[in-house]
Amino acid sequence: MPRASAAAAAATAREVLAAARDLFASRGFAQVSLDDVAQSAGVTRGAVYHHFGSKQGLFRAVVAQLQAEVAAAVLAAAECAGDDPVAQLRAGSHAFLEATTHPSVARILLIDAPAVIGWQEWRELDAQHSGAHLREILVQAGEAQVSAEPLAVQLSGAMNEAALWLAQRPGDSAASQSAHGVLDRLLAAVHAPGE
Repeated sequence: MPRASAAAAAATAREVLAAARDLFASRGFAQVSLDDVAQSAGVTRGAVYHHFGSKQGLFRAVVAQLQAEVAAAVLAAAECAGDDPVAQLRAGSHAFLEATTHPSVARILLIDAPAVIGWQEWRELDAQHSGAHLREILVQAGEAQVSAEPLAVQLSGAMNEAALWLAQRPGDSAASQSAHGVLDRLLAAVHAPGE
C-alpha cells in the first residue's frame, strides 16, 4: 500500500507541476492562482500546498525543472559536437539560445523568475545548471580558471538577452539567423583565450 500511495503522490506532484508550468507560461506568475493550478491539474488546492508549500514554492519547482531541461539540451548538443571543446562551446551555446527562445520558456525563466524568486536565487540556479557547463567548457577550451567565471557570466547575459529578443519575434527566421550569427561572432572572439 505505501508504494501505491508514494506512486500516486509522485504522479499528483507531476500533474500539478505540468499544469502550473502551462499556466505560468501562458498567463505569467502574477495572473495565476493556486486555485487555477489545482483546477487545471484536477486536484484540490490542499494537494498543491502539500506538494509545493506555496505559489512561490511551486514556481521555484517549475523554474528548477526548466533550468534542468535547458542544461540537458546544452549538454546533449555539446556532446554531439565531438571532442573539440571549442566546437562543444559553440554547439552548447546555440542549443542554449534555442532552448530559451521559446516564448513560454523565456517568460518563465527570463522574465518572471528573476522578479519572483529574486536575482540572487535566479543566478544561483543558472550557475548550477547551464552556467556550470559553460564555465567548464570555457576552461576545457583554454580559458584560464580565473577568468572563466566572469566570461561565463558575460556570455550568459548576452545569450539571455538574445533569447528575450528572439522570444519577442516568434517565427522570425531572419531574426533567429541574425542572433545566431552574432553569437558565432562573440564565440569566435572568446575561443582565443588571453586575447
